[in-house]
Amino acid sequence: MSESIQKFAEYPQEFVKDGMAFVNRCAKPSKKEYLQIVQIVGAGFVIMGAIGYVVKLIHIPIRHLITV
Repeated sequence: MSESIQKFAEYPQEFVKDGMAFVNRCAKPSKKEYLQIVQIVGAGFVIMGAIGYVVKLIHIPIRHLITV
């Protein structure tokens, strides 16, 4: 019984230890890397918006034909 409690108590300690190791490995991106990330995310927003707009343009006439 005490072994299971001891194992149960080890999980949070391991989680915190692994989390601290992850945070210590992380590094702040340089200005060049940050601008590249912003550009890629912006391009993704534009592409997804364009796809949504095209789908909406196709969907409106089809829905109108069905309901008439």
